[in-house]
This record gives sequence, structure tokens and C-alpha cells, in this order.
Amino acid sequence: MLRFDIAPVCSNAYRFQATMSFAIAAIYLFTPYKWVSLLLAVGGFIRGFVTPHKCLSYKLFAGVTDKLGIPKMQNAGSKMFADKIAAIAGTAMFVTWLLGSPVGMIPGWAILIFAFIDLATGFCAACWAYGAYYKFKQA
Repeated sequence: MLRFDIAPVCSNAYRFQATMSFAIAAIYLFTPYKWVSLLLAVGGFIRGFVTPHKCLSYKLFAGVTDKLGIPKMQNAGSKMFADKIAAIAGTAMFVTWLLGSPVGMIPGWAILIFAFIDLATGFCAACWAYGAYYKFKQA
């Protein structure tokens, strides 16, 4: 479902955001600093459930892409869906770490892999799934 109630977002700023998600997942998986998953959960919650335009990191990255002259605007719906998934994954990573369970490694690896694909190629798997769902739903 396209979101016309929220201003379009910069997809290039979201590639920077994917870089941050990749870094957070790598820190979570390969260092003892598991608390960083809280950053993924909070950022994903703000961008996915509130609005990307209230998130400080999105504002920073959108400003950088604007200064570089590479803004590429798109509808916010698919990116907000991806952020909802990131919020849920980050929350699962954080809570399972608090409980002492290694289960948080599963969403950690998923974020690491899909964020790398997004930052390297610009292909957002969650955005694709969002669009595919609505195309299937219309059929």
C-alpha cells in the first residue's frame, strides 16, 4: 500500500541506513557489545512505526545525499515496512541477549546479509516483498 500520508523518502539515504544496519549487525555478531541491537530496534521503530522524517539518522543521511546532489525520492511505504522488520529483528536481538539466549544471532545474520545486499546493490528484499504482496493481493 502506497503511503501518501507521509512525504516521500530518499532511497539513497536509506542505503546509508543499510550501512548502519550492517555495521550494527556486525558489531552484534562479532563483538561482545550486544547492546547495539537496541539502536537498530529504536531506529527501526521510529522510522517504521512513526515516520522516517523524525529519525535523526535519516535526517542526517538525507541531508548528506541532498548536499551531494544525489537525492532519489520514492514512496515511503516500502521503506517503512523494511524498518518495521528491522525494529522487530532488533528487538528480538536485544531481548534474547538480555535473556542469555543465542537465538538473537538468527535475526542478526539476516540483518547482516540483507543490509549488505541493500548497501552493495540497492536491492531491498523487504521492499520487494512489500510490493510483491500488494501485487499478489490485487490479482
